[in-house]
Amino acid sequence: MNEEKIKVRITETGQTMDVVVLSKRAEQIEVVIGAGVHNVRCTLTPTRSGQAYAGSVKGREIVYERSREQVQRDIDRLNPALRKSNRP
Repeated sequence: MNEEKIKVRITETGQTMDVVVLSKRAEQIEVVIGAGVHNVRCTLTPTRSGQAYAGSVKGREIVYERSREQVQRDIDRLNPALRKSNRP
């Protein structure tokens, strides 16, 4: 199984970490932080400006610093068949 990982930043400390992507759409990105019984799911949604995605895990904010357009391009590039099916 090929799992996609993205790098997110913890705003409180400025540290970055890799998280596993469960699902990725332009409207939201679902990720898993941690492994095994200690994993935590988080939904990242676009910020008001659309320049990043933000979410909260156990009271700490995490940010994926890619715009909504960049994420849509990534989705289209990784799965071109999906893009064709959405067009009339």
